[in-house]
Amino acid sequence: MKRIAVAAALALAFFAGLVADHAASAAQRSGAPAYRPLDVFADVLSQIENAYVEEVSEKDLVYGAVEGMVGRLDPHSQFMRPEVYAQLREETSGEFDGLGLDLTRTGGEVTVVSPIADSPGERAGIRSGDRVVSVDGTPTKDLALDEVIRRLKGAAGTRCALEIMRDGFASPQKLTLVRDRIRVQSVESRVLDPDRRYLYARIRTFQERTARSLEKALADGRTALKGELRGLVLDLRNDPGGLVDEAVAVSDLFLAGGTIVTTEGRGRRNVEVWRAHEKGTEPPYPVIVLVNRGTASASEIVAGALQDNGRAVIMGTQTFGKGSVQTIVELADGSGLKLTVARYFTPRKRSIQELGITPDVVVPDVAPAARPEDGIVAERDLKGHLRNGVVPASAPPAPTADWQLRTALDSLRAADILRGSAEPRVRGITAKGE
Repeated sequence: MKRIAVAAALALAFFAGLVADHAASAAQRSGAPAYRPLDVFADVLSQIENAYVEEVSEKDLVYGAVEGMVGRLDPHSQFMRPEVYAQLREETSGEFDGLGLDLTRTGGEVTVVSPIADSPGERAGIRSGDRVVSVDGTPTKDLALDEVIRRLKGAAGTRCALEIMRDGFASPQKLTLVRDRIRVQSVESRVLDPDRRYLYARIRTFQERTARSLEKALADGRTALKGELRGLVLDLRNDPGGLVDEAVAVSDLFLAGGTIVTTEGRGRRNVEVWRAHEKGTEPPYPVIVLVNRGTASASEIVAGALQDNGRAVIMGTQTFGKGSVQTIVELADGSGLKLTVARYFTPRKRSIQELGITPDVVVPDVAPAARPEDGIVAERDLKGHLRNGVVPASAPPAPTADWQLRTALDSLRAADILRGSAEPRVRGITAKGE
């Protein structure tokens, strides 16, 4: 019984600081005697310690109680045991072992926000919006989200069996994946059209030094193109988010002033406004931002900031709709608490929670079916047709199989033409000898 009393005392001490002020203020408001909900907790803990058929460690009982408490909140709040919290710190540094799936819990189901590029999850064909039904035979409905995440992690080379459900599937699909070392390069870039000086930059996730990596990618692009950029495609598709500070810094690269994002805590308290600064702002070349359902959280902050400030055209499909901000508190025993503390609002005071960001130009992720006019004979196909006397222009770079990216590239070319800055070959013909 002494051990039971000690355990109860420890548990009470653990929770007392969290609820004492609340209980006292509630009693003061109502005029009723202070209600002690912790008495119930202590009673239950004592009963389990004294009468449960098997011995359970006190730490597991307290952790389980905290997980249950946090689990009553929104899907993005999470209590992380020390090993899970250590893995989170690994991920924000950009390197870890696992399957490379960013997960959330929606409607009781564990849902994929997006797979990390070139991860075992992506290579297996897992998509944003897929539901993870089971991990190694254990239904995920019986597991806390942090436990699902823990089970997906593991040494590179080990196997993990998943059941994946997707809209349109008659039954869950069984997959066996091999864990790998996930090295997340936050930013990748390449030249899209050297003649037009267009650059493509993709942000996979917002982790430490993402903004600096993007700055370097833009500088490297200028070096490769031997001049200033004339257009940028910023790809935020399947970017699950990450560090808000890095999203703000990325937005600031393209904005000389104005609001980037506003956050508001409970009861509109703790309002914080992030603003752009003129120093270090990129030149005002056209920017197209690609988004889709896997664009979430920090990446939605960037899309919303550039859209509301009129700095970029947002293109693609509706985004995920995570309009909340989490803070992470490291606890004394090495565990961590990720807690939703605020909602964020775009510069025009829009909350995208549940709704997501609607693109300025909606472009599906697959090309439309062949047009009816495809295959129709043109004048040049007729035998003996009159010659024009000029030669066709050299063809532009071959179109990409990525329909959304191809549309973005075509849009940049169209903007060049409208500005009157296109070269003659883009207009379709060049004179002989020129």
